[in-house]
Amino acid sequence: MEAMELTMTHALKEWAVAVSALVQGQTILLLRKGGIKEQGGTFRVAHDSVVLYPTYEHQKPNLLKPAYAPQVQPVASGWHPETVPISAWAQITHILQVVEAATVAQLMPYHIWNERFVSDRLKWKPRTPLYLLLLRAYRLPQTQMIPYRLEYGGCQSWIDLATPISLVDSTPVLSDAEYARQTEGIQAMINESIVKTTATSL
Repeated sequence: MEAMELTMTHALKEWAVAVSALVQGQTILLLRKGGIKEQGGTFRVAHDSVVLYPTYEHQKPNLLKPAYAPQVQPVASGWHPETVPISAWAQITHILQVVEAATVAQLMPYHIWNERFVSDRLKWKPRTPLYLLLLRAYRLPQTQMIPYRLEYGGCQSWIDLATPISLVDSTPVLSDAEYARQTEGIQAMINESIVKTTATSL
């Protein structure tokens, strides 16, 4: 990390349960198609280094694997905490696109969602690829609580925080070797699935 990168304001919004899984090293993979407020209705990666901003409103236990569903307590539409806990930031190291259900099915061991979530994501805007983001997460030395602001709400993936988050003394969740092992495994699985799909269609 360069000396100038001691604070960060760019943030990626994601379900709190997914942020927790990233911070605990249980996953490095997020699946995205973009929020309603995305420019042109299409998902784009705005920044490759981001604060992980947990959201609660749209979390649904029935879209998560059994190990993660109990962590979610549904909240009323429009609910948000008065202060938001920021415990980590991440580097988005890989941006992959897939359109085949068979390819995404191969990745089930690598993320926290269940088959229904994946199916719903693929069916929504079926001509739009599903984006796979591989993130290397870094824990902050202590959780930083920031005030919620109205502009943080809504179905948008990227926000700029009014409160800069200090990255000093943050530590990687996974070692270099472990992160490389997982990213290589995911990429190999995708490549193998694409080859099989192509061969089947010939």
